[in-house]
Amino acid sequence: MPSSNTASDDLLTDAVALRDALRHGRVTATKIATAVRERAVTVENPSSGPGLGAFVHIESAASVRDAATVLDALPAWARGRWHGLPLALKDLQEVAGLPTTQGSRVLAPDGPGSAPTTPADDDVAALHRAHGALVFAKTQVPEFGLNCYSENLVGAPSRNPFDPECGSGGSSGGQAAAVAAGVLPAAVGSDGGGSIRIPAAACGLIGLKPSRGQVPVGDALNDQAQLAVQGPIARTPADAAMILDGLTARVPSATDGNRLFRPTAAPGGHATSDPWHNSDLDTVVGPPDGRFRTAIEDTSPAADVVRGAAAGRFPWGERPLRIGVSTASAFESAHPTPVSPEAMSALATGIDALRAAGHSVQEADLRFDPRYPEAFFALWTTSLGTARLTGEQEGLLTGLAKHYRHAALERSAAELAVAIRTLREIEKATIQAWDAYDVILTPALAQTPRPLGWWWEGFDPADPASAAQDYERQCRYTPFTSLINVVGLPAVVLPTTWERSEFSESRVPMGVQLIGRPGADVGLLALAEQVRGQLDVGLPASVSTS
Repeated sequence: MPSSNTASDDLLTDAVALRDALRHGRVTATKIATAVRERAVTVENPSSGPGLGAFVHIESAASVRDAATVLDALPAWARGRWHGLPLALKDLQEVAGLPTTQGSRVLAPDGPGSAPTTPADDDVAALHRAHGALVFAKTQVPEFGLNCYSENLVGAPSRNPFDPECGSGGSSGGQAAAVAAGVLPAAVGSDGGGSIRIPAAACGLIGLKPSRGQVPVGDALNDQAQLAVQGPIARTPADAAMILDGLTARVPSATDGNRLFRPTAAPGGHATSDPWHNSDLDTVVGPPDGRFRTAIEDTSPAADVVRGAAAGRFPWGERPLRIGVSTASAFESAHPTPVSPEAMSALATGIDALRAAGHSVQEADLRFDPRYPEAFFALWTTSLGTARLTGEQEGLLTGLAKHYRHAALERSAAELAVAIRTLREIEKATIQAWDAYDVILTPALAQTPRPLGWWWEGFDPADPASAAQDYERQCRYTPFTSLINVVGLPAVVLPTTWERSEFSESRVPMGVQLIGRPGADVGLLALAEQVRGQLDVGLPASVSTS
């Protein structure tokens, strides 16, 4: 273990090891926070070439040092599970004392520095602080988080560390780029249509979209579309598990104690609700009558399961999993999507790894309701229709956002109600049909990372005329993610190969998506760990900044 005067690449990019070193005082929060902040500044101000574009705002060295000094003074018993971890949040989240642009000129008409300073933490930032994390920066997002890329009219685009002329995905693109570049040890992202999984896949990371109702600060049950959840972006399943445990842990000092007030299973229903249909669990003693299983501050259930998987112990026992493979898209009726050779190569490698691990992998004949594209578009664009914007502010939107807002305002309440009903019908039918499999396997993305500005190529990005092409290209790039938000299932992406970019000589990571039954979140991380053990796909500790 490095001494307190050392902040090595290995330590800064191993979130679990860094967490342990900080909590046990083997390194200081001041030393680590200073090193991580310096990395963030360096990647945004390289000696040559463009900056990474991952960070929209980085706190001053003095502010970071002062915050870390306070953390270093805490006695061991007062240190939270993320004590001293230097983390950033998406620029959709509100962090006390930091500006929030939400990627829009509506809030930042003259660049990131013109955005108003946030007076108080939102629930996600408050949970980070309750766990003892040091939030020192905000990262790049698309306008209002509505796109699968992290480019906007406010600041520099978030670039892919492995192909800088291409983007890092979205909407958690800045978070993923910073983790992949070796700046952040791990990150929390949000996912309403793929916004964790898309950038994680583009940057060769583990990205988990939790089940609806799993994470209190982002349970998808309190937003109008019931789509968005908070989840981990990390370099390994173990690091992702550490973040997931923090997101689900009870902690009294967080908002509402970070409690779920909607139990996901009835008392005594543990065995029948097991997402792996493991008969061995029939002997597990359920919680006492009137009580529910909860995660508390001193437990790490996800980390325990992933450690067990590394040692050959799995939530599904010793039986092989039944895994259905599909490249079918729910958008097919409106946006037919050919899957690139690079994506198919990543899928084939994932299939081989799963079979080598002993699982039964077979083609799944998945069918999708042709009403999905229209119904999803109606729900996805609603938030811009409810935004209170003046005519002047509307003029500051991107062309795509203007189109979204116009479509939402023209839609009647009855039409929106029909769209919601349609998606709930699709949710029920999908969950019932997919229950024949333990896991559904798809490509993570249909194409390699796309060049910056490719989405509105040939148009002014502020012109609504760009919208049709922009949205169409997004649906073709990531056809496998949004349905999972609609049906509320958990899904994890992981890299399986390095492929040559479709646009350059660079080699970029490509991977697969594993989708589980409701509540299978932790087991999916265990499966990702098992697959990872069959592959030789790794990331460098950090990306050169020279």
